[in-house]
Amino acid sequence: MLLEPTSAPFGRPRSESDADAVTRRAASCRAVSCGAAPASAVGEVEPAVAFAATSAASKRVCRLRVCQLVGLILLLCLSGGCSTARYLTARSVRDNPLAAQLRLMTRQGPQISERTWNTLRRYGLRDGYDQDAHVCLKKIQTTLRDNRDPELIHALAELSYVEGKKAETKGDQSDALGHFGVALTNSYDYLFDEDLSETRNQYDPQFRATCDLYNESLEDTLRLLCEEHHIKPGQTYRVKTPDREFVIQTQLRGNWKPDEFDHYEFVSDYEIATLRSKHTTFGLGVPMIAVRKSNEKNDPREEYYPDELSYSVTAMMRCAKPEHGEYGDANTCVLEFFDPLTANQVKLANHWVPLETDLTTPLAFFLDTPRFRERNHETEGLLNPADAAKNRGLYMLEPYDPNRIPVLMVHGLWSSPRTWMDMFNDLRSFPEIRQRYQFWFYLYPSGQPFWLSAMQMRSDLHDLRHTFDPAHNDAPMDQMVLVGHSMGGLISRMQTIDSGDDFWRIVSDQPQEKLRGEAEERDKLVSTLFFKPNQSVSRVITIGTPHRGSKFANELTRWLARKFIKLPTMNVTMGENLVKNNPNLFRDTELLTMANAIDSLAPDSPIFPVMQRAKYSPSVKYHNIIGILQDPTLLQKKAGRGDGIVAYESATMEDTESELIVDAEHTKIHMTGQAIFEVRRILLEHLRDIDSADRVATMPKNAVESAAAGESTTVRKVGFER
Repeated sequence: MLLEPTSAPFGRPRSESDADAVTRRAASCRAVSCGAAPASAVGEVEPAVAFAATSAASKRVCRLRVCQLVGLILLLCLSGGCSTARYLTARSVRDNPLAAQLRLMTRQGPQISERTWNTLRRYGLRDGYDQDAHVCLKKIQTTLRDNRDPELIHALAELSYVEGKKAETKGDQSDALGHFGVALTNSYDYLFDEDLSETRNQYDPQFRATCDLYNESLEDTLRLLCEEHHIKPGQTYRVKTPDREFVIQTQLRGNWKPDEFDHYEFVSDYEIATLRSKHTTFGLGVPMIAVRKSNEKNDPREEYYPDELSYSVTAMMRCAKPEHGEYGDANTCVLEFFDPLTANQVKLANHWVPLETDLTTPLAFFLDTPRFRERNHETEGLLNPADAAKNRGLYMLEPYDPNRIPVLMVHGLWSSPRTWMDMFNDLRSFPEIRQRYQFWFYLYPSGQPFWLSAMQMRSDLHDLRHTFDPAHNDAPMDQMVLVGHSMGGLISRMQTIDSGDDFWRIVSDQPQEKLRGEAEERDKLVSTLFFKPNQSVSRVITIGTPHRGSKFANELTRWLARKFIKLPTMNVTMGENLVKNNPNLFRDTELLTMANAIDSLAPDSPIFPVMQRAKYSPSVKYHNIIGILQDPTLLQKKAGRGDGIVAYESATMEDTESELIVDAEHTKIHMTGQAIFEVRRILLEHLRDIDSADRVATMPKNAVESAAAGESTTVRKVGFER
């Protein structure tokens, strides 16, 4: 994009506290808003000297610097200025759906529900519970051996959970663990015992209440186990309680390695603060946050996974029914950790059961880590591309899957992959999207010319393919979709161009064979101006992209950009060396020595006419999303009819399969529900095209004819089977 600050805060050192970081960032933002500047920008002046500096020359210098600073502030604040936010906050008390029903947080609580009181009364056990809860629980278990009443099974699970919470409050963890185990196995019994299939009513609110009992007793069990042990999948644990001994086997169900995670967090301890939507599904299991271990530098694939990355995990306890007994008598349980991105249901006791999942909180947990904030420093990427280049690259927020199609999201100017998090969060909430697609993100120094970033992205995509699929066996890699916002759309489209010598002719009318200089410098220039389409890319979606430049890249902003954007010294030196070693070869040396991102986006930039008439890959399909404000401000009107930064005449393209108009300003187009839903529509269309081609290529002739005639097809059920 042209200008896009995000609402999330900048990076900070690991040792800095959150409170200190927020205070520092707030002070920094206030300083910029008030026209202040760091000493490195305006120079250090002693107070006495400052008061004495009244000469006309000093005043002119001061006014010039103030004008430059004000201009920079205007340049950066066109899209909203600096702001801070957190992606999630820690809850003082964990979220628990049983809290209200069982009065867990009241002074008198916890207490059993009125319905359970009525069940105890029916069986003559109410007074017994008041006198001795443990004796009452034993009587219920004895009664259940002869009377398999779902109401009584639920009552036993609820009573056990309440007693477990009481024991936990007293600090008796062993007793609490025993009660939670009884609640867990009996709620499992209520939900899956075949003997109850005729009397169990899934439309009864008690059924959902039993699901909550299963989930919460499992979570409380896990919390106690995590305090005593470092839970690690693949290990077996023996847990002793006053009444019995449990054996817990742990297993991973997903594309993970058993030793991949450093530790687990509980989703219920956190609350979403910034992301617009929280995507959950309701069922059985405990949503958790699995935090990956530090990268293993000897594995080249680890370079594509950010440090402190966290994944969504759902924990489930499978209680095997003994050959002669009930579920509650089971001494061996299997604790499984499921990947909700792989499937959102699991087969338990011959029943397909939806998993309780939370895809958003683990994402927000990662976005709040110091390492992610440091890596996604948007202002550094704009003003200091030289230092920001160390973080350049492709990044994955989930394990690489050879069976899913990559969707690569490319940010714009003064931005980072963080700008895509709302769209990413929403898109993968659709099962049909997350089952077939995996999402990647590209981070690059946005202050450099976009054609240089396009060259680097071509190289980075080549390296990724060589790392994960060197033999080119993964067919989905050749069905890649690029989604680019603003300047990222230009970078994305350049991946599908056959340059010929059109781009070379922008800088020279002589053959490139005449180019002289160091081999490395010559190769870099040639690779920037001569390139072929990336055969892995089959569809491109551009959003708010200035295909013909933007009027906000004018003389003032370009002058300011040259004052403040620090281009990589190597790039500037390379351009100067090539100009020096090739007198009279270049017709436009400015593109080699001075151009920055703002220069490259000017409407009079010679690259735009070349891009318009360039040869694009015929196998690629293009889609466009454009912003047109219905009620623009005076400043936004200066850009013409459009999103306030990019005019419609610049954003529209004739070679697109579709074009959607959205009433949104430039920095927020890709965050709107209309744009996100349109991207979903395009991704589904992409799947239909791929699946249609596969069917025609592999189905027998009579099957193809039947499909063409409209015969229905069977959709396979995706889930975890034992």
